[in-house]
Amino acid sequence: MRIVLESVTVRFGSRTVLHDIGLELSESRVGVIGPNGSGKSTLARLFNGLVLPGEGTVRVDGLDTSEDARAVRERVGFVFQNPDNQIVLPIVREDLAFGLKNTGVPRREIPERVERQLEHFGIAHLADRPSHALSGGEKQLVALASVLVMRPDLVVLDEPTTLLDLRNRNVIRAAVEALPQQAVVLTHDLDLLTGFDRVLVLDGGRVVHDGKPRTAVPWYVEHCS
Repeated sequence: MRIVLESVTVRFGSRTVLHDIGLELSESRVGVIGPNGSGKSTLARLFNGLVLPGEGTVRVDGLDTSEDARAVRERVGFVFQNPDNQIVLPIVREDLAFGLKNTGVPRREIPERVERQLEHFGIAHLADRPSHALSGGEKQLVALASVLVMRPDLVVLDEPTTLLDLRNRNVIRAAVEALPQQAVVLTHDLDLLTGFDRVLVLDGGRVVHDGKPRTAVPWYVEHCS
């Protein structure tokens, strides 16, 4: 999948959050790092039309996010930083089935797809648990599973390990590494970027460095921390 941003500027009221961004992304693993307030989350939300550009265009596999939002969202899954903002139903199994039921997947296929996704993440034992009673790591896995059960081509993860302890961070890191889909990951967890194909460094709403993890991470530590 190819994401192309052409001269993209985003403003919220009088504040410019992203300045004239030009990017082309097609790598399997792309990391996005930068200080708080640098524009990372806004950039990520452009990829599936959660945020639309005030100027310029964003195209996902040739689809303009301003004109083809629904088709784009079918291709791009988004995992929010706080899974409580994403889990919508009280029982885990029901939550994974929710998106499938609302996108026209035949009802006879839904139970099998849900069970397969639960098994994939090793959380089948949570299927009938109340979502609110799960640990932070379990909730994050459920949120990720609820996105992947929709079979997107690209997954965007916004700070997937920030709210977690070390054990659960390691679980999520392993899950991200094993994703068969392309992934864009926003993170302050620099160790998560090991093995990534490309890392973007944002500061002040601009891409200030773009390279492999071995060059981008040290640049970020030196200039932005």
